[in-house]
Amino acid sequence: MDNAPHRDPYHSDHVRNAAESDAVNQASKLSARLVYHVVLREGEEELERPTVSLVWSGIAAGVLISFSIVAEAIFVAKLPKTSWSPLVADIGYTLGFLLVILSRMQLFTENTISTVLPLLTRRDGATAMAVARLWAVVFAANLAGCLLAASFFVFTAALPSEVATAMAEISREAVSAAASENFMRAIPAGVLIAALVWMTSSGDYENFLIVFVFTWLIAAGDFQHVIAGAVEMSYVVLSGEERLWPLVSEYQLPVLAGNIVGGTLVFTLTAWGQVRQEVKGGQD
Repeated sequence: MDNAPHRDPYHSDHVRNAAESDAVNQASKLSARLVYHVVLREGEEELERPTVSLVWSGIAAGVLISFSIVAEAIFVAKLPKTSWSPLVADIGYTLGFLLVILSRMQLFTENTISTVLPLLTRRDGATAMAVARLWAVVFAANLAGCLLAASFFVFTAALPSEVATAMAEISREAVSAAASENFMRAIPAGVLIAALVWMTSSGDYENFLIVFVFTWLIAAGDFQHVIAGAVEMSYVVLSGEERLWPLVSEYQLPVLAGNIVGGTLVFTLTAWGQVRQEVKGGQD
């Protein structure tokens, strides 16, 4: 009779060599606590970056996010007018986000989670001031980049006429809602961007697809993103179709508040809640 203890054939002890063990480790999903530590470390590194670096990275992000609007306008101009064409055109909206996020540039709405986790962890004045500095610098730099991009498209012949017309239509529609509606539509966008940051921190291979799907959903759901929307707002203002200050109060500020509520108060606090005891207790 075989007196050897029964062993589960799927037990990790049955991994036959170091190479297979490494393969199992790589295939294993990160726990919520480990994802938290990845995002926390990224946030701490961002808080320590020099202001000049944040400014240039933020301007570059503001310029490149404009390609979300341009790409969507290209789709709108080229697609037939059907019931399904808006969902296809919304694919273009993902392009600017892919450029910015995968290039690791500073986008304000990403910081509603990554730089808030160090503050939730330490809860001190120095960290709060560091977060406020980064938010202010990156937001202003993003807006400057958006303004530069919109100025280029409005005052040059860079876009074919049909694409320029489509971009004007998209921009007008984006900023046409009332302040309360803009605020509410900005909350889901804030949640989705914060979730995107959390999910892409769990690995690299799926990052493209995560960014693509989540930013497409923002466009398909007609949710509001304060930085991409700054390109649209700048476009209609520079085109002379709207005045700046009414759009700031009715569009930009409500969308900014909604993105912060969605990204920080909804998603970040929820994510923090699920790992808080584990982080404090040092458990896996």
